[in-house]
Amino acid sequence: MRETIPAGGAEPADQSTLLEFALDLAQRAEAEILPRFRRVSFSVKADGSEVTEADREAERVMREAISGRFPDHAVLGEELGRSGSPHAQRCWVLDPVDGTVWFTLGVPTFGTLIALLEDREPVLGVVHFPALGETVYAARGRGCWLRRGQAPPEPVHVASPLPLREAFVSACGAQGTDILPEAGRAVNLTALVRAARKLRFVGDCLQHSLVCQGRLHAAVDTIMSPWDIAALVPCVEEAGGSASDLSGKREGVVFGGSLVTSCGPALHGELVAALRS
Repeated sequence: MRETIPAGGAEPADQSTLLEFALDLAQRAEAEILPRFRRVSFSVKADGSEVTEADREAERVMREAISGRFPDHAVLGEELGRSGSPHAQRCWVLDPVDGTVWFTLGVPTFGTLIALLEDREPVLGVVHFPALGETVYAARGRGCWLRRGQAPPEPVHVASPLPLREAFVSACGAQGTDILPEAGRAVNLTALVRAARKLRFVGDCLQHSLVCQGRLHAAVDTIMSPWDIAALVPCVEEAGGSASDLSGKREGVVFGGSLVTSCGPALHGELVAALRS
């Protein structure tokens, strides 16, 4: 099934085609993932993370489609690394199953992340939830959209600005914080818990999708790879939000190793300050 892309304003001639293609990649990945949901075992990679046949096969079919349609584009994926010219202007970034732990537990909140970088900057992103039947997607200058099942896509926007003391914030986990330091990183999650109105742990890409939809005010991921980040940034920013690494830096955020998203600059500044306190 091909998604309908809402009409937008001025755009590069091929932007709509690229976004259509990215949405089609998500459907190709889903065809490999859903039949294995709650029916697959997992193994553990050298870095300690889980991997399943669904991860590998979904990335494989997406790579095949990209090489067939855009042979001059590079690809960077979680399972199979980088392929294509190191000098390619455009690079697809793939995470076939973001939240593999949830997938292996039979929890339907895992997602498929697809992004396109131009000169290392993310210009479109697709966050697809195969088991939920939802897709959040965006391209530069076109806004952020949500599609549920067969319903027409609807524009989504982050929540209205508010101070941290009134904000509902989420974090992916305690790793890389004062609770569970990791890889030399230990941001002050305890301070954030005390400063925010409410904090809950929400897994992986789901929390940033909820920021896009105005359901959460901010989300924190302390330790991430480029394939975890790239698709989320266009969605949050096109929904009117802010994105940065843990230090508050937006430049090169895809390769910054962490991600903070929020509904606006003022809250973002408070959030980063609390984490660094």
